[in-house]
Amino acid sequence: MLKHFNTVLRLLVGGLFIFSGLIKVNDPVGTSIKLEEYFEVFSVEFASFFHVFVPVALPLAVILVVLEVVLGIAIIINYKPKLTQYTILALIIFFTFLTGYSAITNTVTDCGCFGDAIKLTPWESFTKDIILLVMIAVIIFVDKRGSQDQSATMVGHGIIGATTIVSLVLSITAINHLPFIDFRAYKIGDSIPANMKPSEPFIYEYLVEKDGEEYTFNEYPNDKSYNFISMTHVNPEAAPTITDFAVWNDEGDFTEEVFQGNKLFVILYDVNKSDLEGLAEINTLTQSLAGKVEIFALTASAANTYEAFAQKNQIKVPYYYTDATVLKTITRSNPGLWLLQDGTVKGKWHYNDVPNYSEVLDLLNL
Repeated sequence: MLKHFNTVLRLLVGGLFIFSGLIKVNDPVGTSIKLEEYFEVFSVEFASFFHVFVPVALPLAVILVVLEVVLGIAIIINYKPKLTQYTILALIIFFTFLTGYSAITNTVTDCGCFGDAIKLTPWESFTKDIILLVMIAVIIFVDKRGSQDQSATMVGHGIIGATTIVSLVLSITAINHLPFIDFRAYKIGDSIPANMKPSEPFIYEYLVEKDGEEYTFNEYPNDKSYNFISMTHVNPEAAPTITDFAVWNDEGDFTEEVFQGNKLFVILYDVNKSDLEGLAEINTLTQSLAGKVEIFALTASAANTYEAFAQKNQIKVPYYYTDATVLKTITRSNPGLWLLQDGTVKGKWHYNDVPNYSEVLDLLNL
């Protein structure tokens, strides 16, 4: 009975690790951004040396996401039980610390456990990790074979080796291009203005008290004899999926203008980290599209930094400011291209996949 129970637990833990890992293999750059956020917070809250990990966040992210998938497969096929189980235990303890710290301090509001596919609150993430911690502890306790490594078969070596190679190749491909599946609210086909609005009117419930009795109303009562207790948002899922998109320059806000007509944006969220070879191809494209499509640059770099960079690299398009986090959410490429038609996303490209002149015009039916 215990053996079957342990098998079920291994399948659950392994399946969750594989699911979580594959989602992040799809977007390792997103995972690195989340790691950078943690490192920045820890460098302030604990010790400044955490800041040294920021430049290597991307390779660390690749190692982490590949490890998640490999460990998920390993525990399911019972590959080297002791090594696998204790490595998973160590990883879950690490995740539990991160999510617990986020939940208590509210400094990192999204752990990135399932990338952009499934958003969890800090407390939901922490609860999930506590449950996983209990499950792996039970697996180790029940599985007496975990007390010593078993000799792995050639089949086991082959499965783990193949899983490692495939996961690594997928991660590197996603880095050098764009995520295979885009879970963000700026993906192709999405209307940005629509995503900035609630999907339906918000509904609230008001809990009030009168003469020792509690009452619930959908609208706050006008009777002043009722005493307010609490207000509950009944349909939080109706909230806008985009809440922080804005475009501006020194003359004012230009967000609404972004949603008018055909516009191609060159995204340079940090000009100091931009790929110059890819930028040269983008410059060639923007020059060929001049007069056909309105072209702008979006950056989070300071004005003097951007202008010096633009002059040096022959970027001859107007530029606007946008929050760095928003630009990193729009695209994982720096530089990257983002094509809008009346606010609807028609195309997104990594600097390694710059489209040709006709491809852009075809997407706009020009």
